[in-house]
Order: sequence, then C-alpha cells, then structure tokens
Amino acid sequence: MRHLLLALLVLPACVPTSASDAEPPFVPVFETNFPDPYILPHDGGFLAYATNAEGGAANVQMARSSDLVEWDFVRDGQALHDAMPDLPPWAREGWTWAPEVVRHGDHYLLYFTAKERSSGLQCVGVARGADPMGPFTSTATEPLVCQRETGGTIDPNVFVDADGQRYLYYKNDGNHPDFARKTEIFVQPLSPDGLALTGEPVALLSNDRPWEEHVIESPTMVRQGDEYVLFFSANHFGWEPDQRLSPYAMGYARCEGPLGPCVDAPENPVLYSYNDRKAGCLSGPGHQAVFEAGGRQFIVFHAHIATSGCRRTTRALCSSSKRSATFSACRSTRRAPRGWSRSWERTSTGST
Repeated sequence: MRHLLLALLVLPACVPTSASDAEPPFVPVFETNFPDPYILPHDGGFLAYATNAEGGAANVQMARSSDLVEWDFVRDGQALHDAMPDLPPWAREGWTWAPEVVRHGDHYLLYFTAKERSSGLQCVGVARGADPMGPFTSTATEPLVCQRETGGTIDPNVFVDADGQRYLYYKNDGNHPDFARKTEIFVQPLSPDGLALTGEPVALLSNDRPWEEHVIESPTMVRQGDEYVLFFSANHFGWEPDQRLSPYAMGYARCEGPLGPCVDAPENPVLYSYNDRKAGCLSGPGHQAVFEAGGRQFIVFHAHIATSGCRRTTRALCSSSKRSATFSACRSTRRAPRGWSRSWERTSTGST
C-alpha cells in the first residue's frame, strides 16, 4: 500500500511563476493515507476521491471539505463510505487506483484503474452514478482500455475541450516488472456518452528525459485560453537505497491541441523533493489533479510524510501535525498558493 500527503497549489496561468519569500510552497490539508487524490467541486463544497483504502475498507475512499483546508473522511456510520462498493465483473478487488469523477449531463462518471481478473494487469474502466457520492456501477465484462501487450493501462484523466469533445488520457504500465517496457502517455477521444473510446490512441509523451528515469505517468490536461498544458508525474514514488527523499516529481508539456503534439518544458521537473530550513521538507510530490474554485485553478497532489529531519521511516501511521509529521509511510493531501516552481535545494531528483 502506498501512503501519501494530500496538498493543494494555486495554479497561475497553467505554468510555474516566481514566488515571494512570504509564500509557502504548499500547505498540507489532509495528513492521512489518501493516495492519487482527485477533487470535484460540488454544491458549494468539495469532494475528494482516492485509491482504495487499506484492508479492503473501500474500493474508492472519499473525503469532503467546505473550504479546501479542513477535510474529513466520508463515512457511513463508523465505516468508510465506498463510492463504488461493487466492481464490474472484469475487475478484482483490492487494486482500485486513481479514481476521477466528472459530471456528464444529469449523472456522473467514475473513471478508475483496477486489476483485470483474466490477465492480472491493471486496466482502466468507467462506471456510472446518479450522484457524485455514488454508488457508481458498471456491468461491463471488459475494461474501457487495457494495453495488455505493453503492461496494462493506468491513471485515466478526462479533459473536456471548449467544443464539448471529451478526451481520455492514460498511461501504459510498461514499468510493470514482467514487461520492463517504455512508458508513454496516450490520448483518445471519448464517445458522446463517455463510456467508449473512439479513433486510435495517440502517444504524446514518453520517459525520455533523465529525470523521469523508468516511468512517466499521471497525465492531467488543462486549457487556459488557447494554451494546452499536459501535467504529469515521473520517476520512482518510493526510494532507492541511497536516497533520503523520493525522486518522484511533477513536470509539464505544452501541447498544440488535445491530441498533441506535446513538447516537454525545459525547466522540468517543476515540483520535486527538497529539504530546506525555511520551506521545510517535501518528499515525492506527484499524481496531480487540477480543478477550479473561486475563479482560480488549483493543483491537488500527494506526497510522502517525512520526519522533521527529512528522513524516511518505516512506521505505518500518520501524524496530524505538520511540524511533527513523522511517518514517511503515509501519503496525504496538501494546499499551496502560487509560486510552486521556486528554486529550493534539489535534494533527490532524477537518478542519484
């Protein structure tokens, strides 16, 4: 199980800008095990979805907030609420990753990653619900997309362009140990109902930069005006034996349109692990998602909780104090204002 810290960033004009010294790089907002977060503004508040909870407590766990600062798990009595309590026939429980929920007319669609029963690979599916709380259901006997010849498919992201056309972005799971293939980010148009893909997949990016190492993943397409920007995460979400911090980091590419072509930003990575006396410690930020609130765009991402000395630890619980967050086995949620590309010391990015 991967554990993370959930955080938010204000996103100015889709690309990094300079920060004043008074602005912190991020603010932790949900210091608990909540990996691969996605936030949906709803009814004046915010709903968050994450990878399956530990111990089979929920296939799709949820949290909610009224102000993006204070968050609580959604519960049914004492039990965690599950937005998708029953998986489709093709999927096996215990491996439901990276859910994203989008409104589609008078209902909602949940895009998710799950393990395919027949192949044992991670594949992408979609389920429908009348309410963003669920229950989301699907009777599909096959995944929406599964690149079985290149390791499977994970990390779905839906982008709706100004003309209403919907696109699905995803990543082939080529870093699966049984495949050891190149990883790429793909895009395909979605059918009008959002339940099927049309056309042929288009490869947009691959792990062809030194800082990305063996994997590129977690695509997020956004648009401001005529500009298309594809955010992504790359490198190892954990640690190598000689590393104090995770090399996992975020980058972006500029694209000519929703189907590309896309070009990596030369300043990548733009959000990465660091240990700074004033700014604090951040380890392995990534798997970002973008949403709008109050006329601004935000990035939500997860990161490992590290000790005050910025060292990893094997303890398996999470601290609720930012200054005394002592358990790096936990990934949680953060919020930050503009200026997230500030040049702090790069403690552990790329290969070491």
